[in-house]
Amino acid sequence: MAMRTQPTTRKKAARTPRVRILLTCVGRRVELLRAFRQAGKSLGIGLDVHGADATPLSPAIRLVDHPHIVPAINSGKYIDALADIIRREKINLLIPLIDSELPAVASAVQRFSELSCRALISSESVVQVCRDKLLTYRRLTEVGIDTPATWPWVAAMEQRRHRFPYFLKPRSGSAAIGNYVVQSVEELRAFGGRVKDAIVQEFVKGTEHTLDVYVDFEGRVRCVVPRKRLEVRTGEVSKGLIVKDPAIMAVGRHVANTLAECRGVITVQCIVTAQGRIRVIEVNPRFGGGAPLSIYAGADFPKWILQELLGQKPRINPTGFRDDVAMLRYDESVFVQKASKELRITNYKLQNNVVADHRSKLFRNS
Repeated sequence: MAMRTQPTTRKKAARTPRVRILLTCVGRRVELLRAFRQAGKSLGIGLDVHGADATPLSPAIRLVDHPHIVPAINSGKYIDALADIIRREKINLLIPLIDSELPAVASAVQRFSELSCRALISSESVVQVCRDKLLTYRRLTEVGIDTPATWPWVAAMEQRRHRFPYFLKPRSGSAAIGNYVVQSVEELRAFGGRVKDAIVQEFVKGTEHTLDVYVDFEGRVRCVVPRKRLEVRTGEVSKGLIVKDPAIMAVGRHVANTLAECRGVITVQCIVTAQGRIRVIEVNPRFGGGAPLSIYAGADFPKWILQELLGQKPRINPTGFRDDVAMLRYDESVFVQKASKELRITNYKLQNNVVADHRSKLFRNS
């Protein structure tokens, strides 16, 4: 007699989570978008990487899964364009990447949240303090963090005695644009008149370090990775070295805790003098250009961010990254066929209407 078998029950296959992220002002951040792709792969999730930029000449915009051309940040239409992309593409996470867009994005956090999208950015007050180098100086000195003396240019010009050299830069600048070492009153007057809203800092000799500080979604500092800047090109590190120095790491943690409302990766720049003083010179509440070095060394910021977005609690060893790892950058090219039409180039200049329609499918089937 045949045995009676129990009816079999089929288990439903678990659905692979799908996450859509938008990297704004994606520019040349090819390594970063690749790091996010690798993180998505390691987590076994379906990750769609969207990128937004004001120009089709951005290399990274050619390599994202879904490119979007948006109006310029100062056009008055930038946030509306991002909100439209978020709504249409069902974006889960927005990550801003350059300093000049941070105030606008920080002010739109609630608007994006209502569209079910988290903007990974520090609070408006933190962005304001970090964008204004004079406010940064005042906030840090209030809590005893060692930072070079800083004055408005007008106040520096009024001083009767000077201790040259000074370091002059824009009060709200970035990418080393408008930065000068000043050796005399004549240079102070000339460069200060050239730079809009200039500030003057005490010049500090030493070795510059950038600290990648990871602050989780609840505002806790979880990891600080110092990178010694061996070589810089146009304001961005081209050669760097991981230096697992507890004293430098403690300063980065102190800065982030002082600012209090940071989220995601922030960069703290400091100079270590020959006498061992660690002097903070700048804070930028965004991914630094050299962050891929920290990620390669084991501080997997993209993976931790995606885990938190999915409601998971990443296990983060604050000293688990590898020491003495170097990054040596080189140029890599993106090639575009039928470029004049594809990139709307006329006499090597972009046409004025290139940012007019952020819905453009400019890059499809290229």
